[in-house]
Amino acid sequence: MKLSELSTETGVSTASLKYYLRESLLAPGEPVTRTQSEYGPDHVERVRLIRALVESGGLSLAQVRRVIDALDSPTVPRHELLGVAQEALMDAERFDEDAEWTAVATTFVERRGWRIQDGDVLIPQLGAQLKALAETCDVGGRETLDRWADAAEIVAASDLDTLTDDDAQALRTAIVGTVLSDKVLQTLRRLAQQNRTGRLYEAARESGGSPGSNQ
Repeated sequence: MKLSELSTETGVSTASLKYYLRESLLAPGEPVTRTQSEYGPDHVERVRLIRALVESGGLSLAQVRRVIDALDSPTVPRHELLGVAQEALMDAERFDEDAEWTAVATTFVERRGWRIQDGDVLIPQLGAQLKALAETCDVGGRETLDRWADAAEIVAASDLDTLTDDDAQALRTAIVGTVLSDKVLQTLRRLAQQNRTGRLYEAARESGGSPGSNQ
């Protein structure tokens, strides 16, 4: 197919496709003339991946490049797949590290018995997030954090269960699945909040009280 047909097939403008080609995010097509090239199913798949990462995953093109580089890299040991995914997605959030809150996050992770690599940037990132929560709202303290961690462990187990025996496909699932499922989990959380609130309201109305009351 021509570039214009690739644009129609993927819903991405020809200008964007040309940019992807210039930036080597998309492999060149097969030359047929001096000014025209042919594109195939692999190009359609790659463009759809880029579009999903940008539009649904919210990644910058710099992050997309790291994801693609990771996907195109040689096979990595299976126990390192999610680590490669996390490294490819690094810098998704900017934060100011706070030594005191990093220590709080470290203590929490150690108390959970989680096996985390020394120096992992996710620890100070968690600390910065906990600091922001503590400074702006009351979410229930350590008990709430433990419940969130319990839920996170269930999600992590599910993530590992989705990895197939094919290393290349498993790497793709680890990276792309992490990006896109983060958004799904966020939406599901909001839907669950609405459901929970609605049920509490109905129960309170039936009992003659109000949501959140002790009546």
